[in-house]
Amino acid sequence: MFVQNQMSKNPVTVSPDTGLDVAQNLMKKHKFRRLPVIDDEGALVGFFSDRDLMRVAPSPATTLSKYEITELLADIKVKDIMQKNVFTVSEDATIEEAALQMVLHKIGGLPVVSQVGTVVGIITETDIFRTFVNVMGLADGRTRITVRVENKHGIVRDLSAIFADHGWNIDSLVTAKQPDASYEIVIRTDAEDEDAIKKALTDKGFDVIHTTKISK
Repeated sequence: MFVQNQMSKNPVTVSPDTGLDVAQNLMKKHKFRRLPVIDDEGALVGFFSDRDLMRVAPSPATTLSKYEITELLADIKVKDIMQKNVFTVSEDATIEEAALQMVLHKIGGLPVVSQVGTVVGIITETDIFRTFVNVMGLADGRTRITVRVENKHGIVRDLSAIFADHGWNIDSLVTAKQPDASYEIVIRTDAEDEDAIKKALTDKGFDVIHTTKISK
């Protein structure tokens, strides 16, 4: 999974001298939460978000009229409050790299840049969540099995053999390391009988800690 396949392409952008009233209307119209800020040469110089707007927008309890609020926002430029130290991700980066950046920097979105440095998209936490749902095939309705295993060679091979012997397909398999150095392996399968799957695995010595069916 690559960023270029999951991002929102051809993002709406603004210039540093755009008034906050214009930026606000753009975000409302297109239901955006973030806008890349580019200069006259098309280079990325900042990132503007609804959080930036809320920092300077009048409180809902203000006594200012709607006209006065519009005038106030028009006087403030995007460059005055935008984020200038912008974290970006390349369009050919993996989705995992984008997710890691968001977690490390505690941000909800990243401008996506091409190899020549132009802004070609935005990837957000929503895109990451959607990718996770697609990778796990959660919308398809499958049986989900969680197995706790020790960190030993051949574990995945042994698990796969059990499913193959019973004619069950493995739609996806994800491993997650635990604090005690063991692993949880989450398997999605088209097999319907949870009890039969659990018995087949426990008979081979595997610790099945959870089974369920996930669907829309």
